[in-house]
Formats: sequence, structure tokens, C-alpha cells
Amino acid sequence: MLELMLCSMLTVLPDYLYRSRVQGKTWGQEITFFTMWYELRWGITLCAMLTISLITVVFYFHPSTSNVTSFFRTVTILSESAGRVDKVYVDINQEVAAGDPIFRLDSSRQEAAAETARRQIEEVDAALLVAQSDLGGATGALEQAQAAYRQIEQDLNRRETLLAEGSSAVTQREVDTLRNQLDEAQGALDAAEANLRSLQTRIEVALPAQRATAKAALAQAETEIGKMTVYAGIDARIEQFDLRVGDIVNPILRPAGVLVPLDSGRNRFQAGFPQVAAQVIRPGSVAEIACVSQPFSIVPMVVVQVQDVIAAGQIRPSDQLLDIGAQGAPGTVTVFMEPLYPGTTDLIPPGSRCLANAYTNNHERLETEDLGIFHRIGLHVVDTVGVVHAAGLRLRALLMPFQLLVFTGH
Repeated sequence: MLELMLCSMLTVLPDYLYRSRVQGKTWGQEITFFTMWYELRWGITLCAMLTISLITVVFYFHPSTSNVTSFFRTVTILSESAGRVDKVYVDINQEVAAGDPIFRLDSSRQEAAAETARRQIEEVDAALLVAQSDLGGATGALEQAQAAYRQIEQDLNRRETLLAEGSSAVTQREVDTLRNQLDEAQGALDAAEANLRSLQTRIEVALPAQRATAKAALAQAETEIGKMTVYAGIDARIEQFDLRVGDIVNPILRPAGVLVPLDSGRNRFQAGFPQVAAQVIRPGSVAEIACVSQPFSIVPMVVVQVQDVIAAGQIRPSDQLLDIGAQGAPGTVTVFMEPLYPGTTDLIPPGSRCLANAYTNNHERLETEDLGIFHRIGLHVVDTVGVVHAAGLRLRALLMPFQLLVFTGH
């Protein structure tokens, strides 16, 4: 509309002034509603051509879009296991810091497992004390067996010497009996040594291993107890949270709520411009946005990044061949924008729907490059007609509340 009004001032109005002032034709006589299309045919034709050309230049070099928003990330509040809520520490819309507890599940089963592990540790410690006491007894038994063995061995050696010398004080039967007693003492000595080694192995290996296993079970139980309390991992605000004591929380079927990071979606906007603007929009380009959540305000922005791929062209491997004709919409060029001046978007909540204009700026080229006269004039015209688009954005920003409140009732 603005382009048509501007072009009509340069074409239709001069044609009408020429007809009325030079040719003497007046409105209502020679120029009527029915003859106007013939009398002002040159102005109307030039107006249509100039309007189409102006709209093309404006929308190509200064693209606009209504697909602008500030996406923000949410974090689901989930426990690592299912359970019944035992205590709730926060309320909905409450701000929490990283590490603050949110809710706790019933941990009676895990606490019982921890108590069992503690009792197992105490049982192993008691068994270790008993084994150390038994070790003293086994050492004494070994020494006793060694003394008995030596005594029998000495008696046997003495009587064998006497028997060899032909003494009548010793008989062969007595020597054989002492040999049997020596073998019996050797068996008792071996048994005492084996018992001592068994106790030493139990004290040094078996019981410490059992104690380590019990401690590992205790650590696992305590870890599970710690998992029963769900903490905030980031600074955020709690939304959609309505847990009560006794509710069942399941990490798959029923999350507890969501965390909205305090800095997510702030001061960064994503816009989807038509693909024809891919050759015009560059990082560093100046833009403007107008958001529904902050009406009557135009916020200057700067393009910080242009996504080098178009999302509509992505594919996922499947068992069907891709049909290009079934892709649907051609997709848009994703552009990331940030406010040109700090603090200008603080009042715009994340997720707001906005309008955006991006502007082509040839000032640097005009200052540094050696261009021809027509080229320079063309670049000046491109920069100048951006004012028309800027005026259109401001007009849309003024009408935006009325369109939403009056015509749609939202």
C-alpha cells in the first residue's frame, strides 16, 4: 500500500495535473470514474510498473518475515527411578539455583538395604575379632604339636641307639610304638599348621573381601538414597509442577514438571526468511523486530549468524526412496539475531512471536569501492527504499494490537 501511494504520487498525480492544467480537462466532466482509466492510462500504467518494481526491490534487498521467535530450552524434572513422593521442597513458578532440592521420593527400601550393609560390616568386624582370637589358639596348638613331635622324636632316637647297641633295656616293640607315635605327632603337627594357615588366610583375605563387599553394598545403597532426592541442575524457574506427597513419579510415563533456564532464549532471536533472501542477508546485517509481547516498540537487531543449511532439506534413512515432489514447503533460511543495543529485549519474554525486517546496507561499498555512476545510483536507491519497508514495519506494529484484540479477539 505504501509503495502504491508513493508511486502514484510520481506517476498518476503528474498525469492528472497535466490533463487538468494543460489540457483543461476537469474532474466530473471529461475525467470521470468511467473515463479515468483511459484519460490517465499513462500514469496508471507507469504507476503499476513502478509499484511492482519498487516492491520487488524492497522485498528482495530488505526482506521481511513474520516467522520470528526466541526459542528457549526446557529441562524435564525426572527422577532416575519410579517411586512415591515423600517430600516436596518447592512450589510452582519458584526460582531455584543449581543444586537446590526439588522433591524427594520414599527411600525406605534403600535405607533398609543400607542398614543391612552396615550390619554386615559389623558382622565381618566381629568375625575378624573372633578369627584373631582363634589365631592365638591355633598358634599355641601348633607349638604344642611341635613340642610333642620333638619329644617323641628324641625318645625314638634314644631307644633306637640303645637297641642298636644291643641293650636289653629296649625292645623292638617299644621302638615300633614310638615310630607310630611319631607319625601320629607328625599328622597332628600338619593339622595344626593347616589350621593356622587357614585362620591367617581368613583374617588377611576372606574377611577383608567380605568387608569390602559389604562396604560396596553400603555405598550403593547410600547412592540410591541420594538419587531419591531430585536436585535442580541449573538456575531456572519451575513450571508445570504440581507434585504432592504421595504422588507416584515415573521417569517414563509421568515427569514431575519442567525447568525453564533463566538465561535460555534471552537476547537471541531466530527468524525464518524466504530462500530468495539467502544472497542478501549476511552476518552483520542490520534488522528490526516488532513483537506481540511488546507492542508499539521497534527493536534494532543485528544478524550474528546465518544457518548454512535449510532445515526442510534434511532426510532420515528409511526403507523408502525420497520423492522430491512430496517434500511440501520449500523451507526458509534460518537467521540468528541479537539486539543491537544491550537491554532492549529484556521485556520480551522467550517464545514471543515477532515480525522482522532485514536491511541491505551498501554504505561501506559506496565508501571503499570504485563503482560506476549508475552502479552507485542503484546502490543509493536500494538503501533509500529501505525506508519504505521500515515505515511498513512500524505501521504493522501499530496495527498489531488492534488486529489481535479487535479482529481476532485473542
